[in-house]
Amino acid sequence: MGSFSIWHWLIVLLIVALVFGTKRLRSIGSDLGSAVKGFKEGMKDADSPAGTTPGDAERRELPRSNTIDVDAKEKSRSDDYR
Repeated sequence: MGSFSIWHWLIVLLIVALVFGTKRLRSIGSDLGSAVKGFKEGMKDADSPAGTTPGDAERRELPRSNTIDVDAKEKSRSDDYR
């Protein structure tokens, strides 16, 4: 009662294939595979030394017009009573 047999899984697989269709299931599988591949590449880039990834050069060439330079100040107790 606790685990499913192979026949249960085959029936579930058949119902899923009938509901979604094999074409959609194939596209979902390929999307999932490309997402896993991208994740692995991202983890590989994070482990490599700084400045050696090809994406770093592209990031440095982006325009900096959207950057705002701000000096943060701590709020003192006397500022609360003004």
